[in-house]
Amino acid sequence: QVALAESGGGLVQPGGSLSLSCAASGVTANVYNMGWHRQVPGKEREFVASIAMDGGPIDYGGSVAGRFTIIRDNDKNTVHLQMNSLKSEDTAVYYCYAYERLPFRAHWGQGTQVTVSS
Repeated sequence: QVALAESGGGLVQPGGSLSLSCAASGVTANVYNMGWHRQVPGKEREFVASIAMDGGPIDYGGSVAGRFTIIRDNDKNTVHLQMNSLKSEDTAVYYCYAYERLPFRAHWGQGTQVTVSS
């Protein structure tokens, strides 16, 4: 079983920066992709960023490309999301996920609140 522990988040002013981290623990050998989605109450969950754990593709949602950066630390089974130039519309609960193969399973973190407000 894979467990995800998120950290970071909080309140930041528009234009500011914030960093999120997500650490995977348990049986992580088959985890091949990790990343983040976010959700605002009353709206669908939105893709934010993903990274392949083997050095493969990195992908960003259109609304965050150029402002957010996802990086991985394979030694610690951790991914980090550096969020710069934050806007009020980035306010959401951010959920970390991990995709596991053989068989495919999707694991989700508990979510961490990011609020961008002056």
